[in-house]
Amino acid sequence: MKPGWEAVIGLEVHVQLRTRSKMFCACANAYGAPPNTHTCPVCLGLPGALPALNAEAVRMALSLGLAVGAKIRPESTFYRKQYVYPDLPKGYQITQGPVAVVEEGLLEVPGDPEVRGASGPVAIRLERAHLEEDAGKSAHDLRPGASLVDLNRAGVPLLEIVGAPDLRSPQEASDYLKALHRLVVFLGICDGSLDEGSFRCDANVSLRPAGAQAFGTRVEVKNLNSFRFVKQALAFEIERQAALMEGGGTVVQETRGWDAQAGETRAQRTKEAAMDYRYFPEPDLPALRIRPEEVEAARAALPELPEARARRWREAHGVGADEAQTLLQTPAFAAYFDALAEACGQGKAAANWLLGEVSRLLNEGTGGIETFPLAPASLAELIRLVESRVISHGAAREQVLPALLAGEGSAEAIVAARGLAQVSDRGAIEALVAQVLAAHPGPVAQIKGGKASLTGFLVGQTLKAGGGKVDPKLVNEVLAEALAKA
Repeated sequence: MKPGWEAVIGLEVHVQLRTRSKMFCACANAYGAPPNTHTCPVCLGLPGALPALNAEAVRMALSLGLAVGAKIRPESTFYRKQYVYPDLPKGYQITQGPVAVVEEGLLEVPGDPEVRGASGPVAIRLERAHLEEDAGKSAHDLRPGASLVDLNRAGVPLLEIVGAPDLRSPQEASDYLKALHRLVVFLGICDGSLDEGSFRCDANVSLRPAGAQAFGTRVEVKNLNSFRFVKQALAFEIERQAALMEGGGTVVQETRGWDAQAGETRAQRTKEAAMDYRYFPEPDLPALRIRPEEVEAARAALPELPEARARRWREAHGVGADEAQTLLQTPAFAAYFDALAEACGQGKAAANWLLGEVSRLLNEGTGGIETFPLAPASLAELIRLVESRVISHGAAREQVLPALLAGEGSAEAIVAARGLAQVSDRGAIEALVAQVLAAHPGPVAQIKGGKASLTGFLVGQTLKAGGGKVDPKLVNEVLAEALAKA
């Protein structure tokens, strides 16, 4: 951030809802079909075709509203937003009007200490979340000299979530977007695919002198579909606006696009005002009325929310805050951890294995936790053997886990078949330690003289004398006692 300026940022996030059909017709809401195969008179905007509201899309909107503590409006209406574009077959978009089904929510994100002067969470206001339909998709690079239009996406249900201008840096904007993305995915209302456009945003940014209250002139950067691009586009736009004003120029209210290859925003068009869209009530749809029992049914159906889950893990298993956030990477990953922690009874150890060895294996492969071949109960058995000191962590990681993945049987059967059970008999280990100390009088004398780093050498010699099957923790305990007496 350039000294002397404060950024004011608000994000408008478009969330494609995971309904089976489109917002106002029965066409399939599915990505990847051949062009223009999921269309009908309604989503093509043919004369006489009448829309019918998707009830499941309404339920999903209620889920989001309840999850962010918003007000659910008992009555809201649909409007026609007029604009002409090749992939908008009707010439207008059906969207909600001045009142949205969801209004006045809050989403907590980490505050950016570089701009706020202190660390800690910040509550970002969600002004509204309204239902609307998506437009089709234009392709300008498939046929030379022509633009092609695919209307499969036309009419797909969208929930547009309008954030208040409460963000103060590109980092906060990225954190907000990530938190919202995780929420809609865990709610099950969006698949969250950034590549497919299921989750995308427009960023509004202006600058004002530090300490000022009035907002500056707002610029909108359209269709950002990655967390990285949001940070980069906002950082560039902040620098551009600051340089412009410091040079005596003025910022123009406009829409700009992000060119990722050039690393810059580019002007697209002068920003429209509401009057340019000629909003008027949709005559073919009645008002949307939400009954109290519908709200309560949506509340009862809410899953455990991500932050509540992370808090439970911290309190029940002693999982660190950063570990909890990583465990929340996907609903499937979080569910696997819950099942693993319950099965082994060792939540902290379960987190260590899942974030360590299992994540390493997943990163080396091509699938997610959904394709991991070990059921939580199978991995839990291995963790219990390590935690009860039946086998060492090294043997579990290097020998038992690969054998489990190869389908050689249960963890206990593999340990028995390979003779991997470690010696935990104190008397036997005391005898091994005595042998090692007698065989290495020099290092013993040096340790007594203050060179404690050589203790590791004696531990290694004891483990070697035990054929790698003695309990390392017990070896350290016995060795420390023996050295104290030597």
